[in-house]
Amino acid sequence: MVGITFILFSIFRRYLYFLALLGWFSSFAETKQRDVIVYGGTSAGVTAAIQAKKMGKSVVLVSPDTHLGGVSSSGLGWSDSGHKEAIGGLAREFYHRVWRHYQSVDSWRWQKMEEFGNRGQGSPAIDGEKRTMWVFEPHVAENIFESWIEEFEVEVIRNEWLDREKGVEVRDGRILAINTLSGNRYEGKMFIDCSYEGDVMAAAGVTYFVGRESNRVYGERVNGVQKKWAHQHQFLSKIDPFVVEGDRASGLLARISNNPPGKEGRGDAKMQAYNFRLCLTQNEQNKVPFPKPAKYDPLQYELLLRTLVQEPEPVFGKFDPIPNAKTDTNNYGPFSTDNIGMNYGYPEASYEDRARLVAEHETYQKGYFYFLSNDPRVPAELRARIAKWGLAKDEFKDNGHWPYQIYVREARRMVSDFVLTEKHLCGQIETPDSIGMGASTMASHHVQRYVATDVDGKSYVMNEGDVQVDPGGPYQIPYQSLTPKEEECQNLLVPVCLSSSHIAFSSLRMEPVFMILAQSAVTAASIAIDEEINVQQVSYEKLKQKLSTDGQILELQENNMIATGQGINPLGLPGIIVDGERIKLKGEWTQSSSLRPFVGNGYFHDGNGGKGMRSAEFPFSTKSDGLYEVRVSYIPSGNRAGTVKYVVTSEQGVEEKVVDQRKVDGIGQIWHTLGSFEFKEGKPYSVALRNDGTQGYVVVDALQLLLLD
Repeated sequence: MVGITFILFSIFRRYLYFLALLGWFSSFAETKQRDVIVYGGTSAGVTAAIQAKKMGKSVVLVSPDTHLGGVSSSGLGWSDSGHKEAIGGLAREFYHRVWRHYQSVDSWRWQKMEEFGNRGQGSPAIDGEKRTMWVFEPHVAENIFESWIEEFEVEVIRNEWLDREKGVEVRDGRILAINTLSGNRYEGKMFIDCSYEGDVMAAAGVTYFVGRESNRVYGERVNGVQKKWAHQHQFLSKIDPFVVEGDRASGLLARISNNPPGKEGRGDAKMQAYNFRLCLTQNEQNKVPFPKPAKYDPLQYELLLRTLVQEPEPVFGKFDPIPNAKTDTNNYGPFSTDNIGMNYGYPEASYEDRARLVAEHETYQKGYFYFLSNDPRVPAELRARIAKWGLAKDEFKDNGHWPYQIYVREARRMVSDFVLTEKHLCGQIETPDSIGMGASTMASHHVQRYVATDVDGKSYVMNEGDVQVDPGGPYQIPYQSLTPKEEECQNLLVPVCLSSSHIAFSSLRMEPVFMILAQSAVTAASIAIDEEINVQQVSYEKLKQKLSTDGQILELQENNMIATGQGINPLGLPGIIVDGERIKLKGEWTQSSSLRPFVGNGYFHDGNGGKGMRSAEFPFSTKSDGLYEVRVSYIPSGNRAGTVKYVVTSEQGVEEKVVDQRKVDGIGQIWHTLGSFEFKEGKPYSVALRNDGTQGYVVVDALQLLLLD
């Protein structure tokens, strides 16, 4: 079916374009004149169009898609929202409307509300106090976008594709109009490019970048090729890459690159992987079995088969629950729904070539689930578990229950006079003129799968590119990242493919952020229209005042900027490590990651309060008798406590050690020794601390024990 649909689409598109070139549509084509022209039917596009109406401007939403909402209504119902206190304006209104929808008993057809629970991404899915809900079904999101459009009487032209070759008319640095393949012309005072690909921006001649910059370009740590950081979603054992194991001459298994990955930190033109966010269910009344794709080839999954023998559980790692007994199913593990290495040409590709790439991704992902649920070589228990799942029958009804929109995690990125980088997100460089906030982890998916070689000359498979680094809390996004260079274009704003580095965009690329930036972009565009100035000349004070009035969150107080994220992997550290859930905490401790490095997902602090009411214990036992060095981890800082008392229980008895957490005297910056102590195999011991009598923040991170020779 995919092949037939694609062929018909290609023939129709070429025919339409041919007719447009010949001027056959001249008698049927329309010219629309509006204050604001929004291109792209994404969540950002809808938000931009609504804000234009709220600002009293005439607007038309030109959408290549029939279904509005982008990936927000195409399966991404497990919102990547980061810190929800950073989300305001129309974005928060969207999540309020989600909450309002699910307050009705009639909304819970396949599951009772009380059965759903309240698990969300990093925080509760349903916030009754704030009247917001952060997880939802695809059709619910689409219905909200459509009702929103109807409520504000927004004019939407669907299935309307930009003529990318000559469809953007620019004169003296200003866009006069955009033209579509249907022959229609849209004249405007301001243009907002809300497409995932940045097609208007590119056709207007604005400078942009595709791929990953070298770390040297902006002085970053985790841009470019990333092999050392790629610990997540990685093969846990050395899996042979060859068709015949050990035989290089037999060739590589499918979906492994024959090219070297490149040098650490160097730039390239490659993309982090795309996938479809699938809506699955086990409900028999609402389930469609995984379809067998027309071009199904089980040889594409030989590497998956070898992986399953050693590590089957990651298959179910991201079946995240959304209402009505459904999931938002995302990539998880070393070989999953991400089609690694198959999207490099997508940003610059023609419509026909993009359609081919999307069809290839669809075939791959359908084949992935069909293989797992049907191939007799898949372990029987796993095959049976997968077969219990299927596509949700009541979603994407006119598309074979398959999502409308592929997840374009990254495509073009504008290069303006201001480029948002890792340093801005992490607070190392001040960010000016905030028009919204982001908060998510800098999370790039894998970019390539390659062959590595160990010291013994054995070849094995590795993934490269996955980076998951917490910026340390919510961060500000500057207005200048939405505006092109003034000499290139003076009436265009780009809230999706904004000016940022690859690694910064890996945090910015969240749907709530796109909605936030779209609202702010149109607000600025409206001011520019009223004052007849370029978008680069908009007064930030006027813009800030209007955004604040409309409920945008432009900054947060420091005590609200609590972050969590991935730090040093405790599994990769020597000795005995006590971290995370193994620590016994009493009293109210706050988890944070504002200062790096730390061990695991973050550290805890007492907020410089509740003195005498908070304690922590690191329980442990050793596997052999001996003398051990005992270390604790924390990052020293001037606001830390100067007299933190640690109590060590060992064979010598109970001993108290006083540590000044303000001083930089540690081992490798993070580790600080408490001394050497003797322990017996299998006996229970502990290191404990309290915040009694301390002034300043008391920090609890991890404990390490190293056996001394």
